[in-house]
Amino acid sequence: MLSVIQNPPRVALPIVGSSDLFPVRRVYCVGRNYAAHAREMGADPDREPPFFFMKPADALQIVGSEPTPHPYPSKTKSYHFEVEMVAALGGGGTDIPVADALDHVYGYAIGLDMTRRDVQDEAKKLSRPWDTAKAADGSGPIGALHPVSLIGHLARGEITLSVDGQTRQTGDLGDMIWSVAEQIAYLSGYFALQPGDLIFTGTPSGVGPVERGQRMVAAIAGLGAITLDVV
Repeated sequence: MLSVIQNPPRVALPIVGSSDLFPVRRVYCVGRNYAAHAREMGADPDREPPFFFMKPADALQIVGSEPTPHPYPSKTKSYHFEVEMVAALGGGGTDIPVADALDHVYGYAIGLDMTRRDVQDEAKKLSRPWDTAKAADGSGPIGALHPVSLIGHLARGEITLSVDGQTRQTGDLGDMIWSVAEQIAYLSGYFALQPGDLIFTGTPSGVGPVERGQRMVAAIAGLGAITLDVV
């Protein structure tokens, strides 16, 4: 049986130390998972359970070792950066216990959850979904995947983002409200997680706008850095 249109290519991440690729299935993102960021967004981190939204896999932008052009999307005048550690699942299942959750992680990468903030703010006021704000083409820049077999699991370490050399976001992975293991366990109660799924694990405080012509550098201890030039 033939496809009536050409099959679209599947997004796949490069893997550090290997010529193999990691094919991506779904992209989950946790919201407001650092206390200071929750407060700057007007939420109460002491009361709010975790919540998630999704990006389409083809919204990812693969970022190599060199500075990569990043397109400023249409229909926004307030395009915000959010640096995040991304967990890539090599296993899956439903109702995964927290104690077993990290066994399903293949590796980690640096990612950004780029957001049309003005569009998101309008959606919030109207109680509408965030898809248009969060799912712009290229809105999920992501670097190469670092296998757990090489680096282990990252529970602590500095996470930063700078714009034109000035630090705008800084935090520590240990400041997550919900750990990576807890996020996996929680998500698996709602979805059958599968190999190839990614989880953007939250961003520290300091999110803000970026303009065309500016350079963003996102870095996480143990994962190196990725560089994006906004065009």
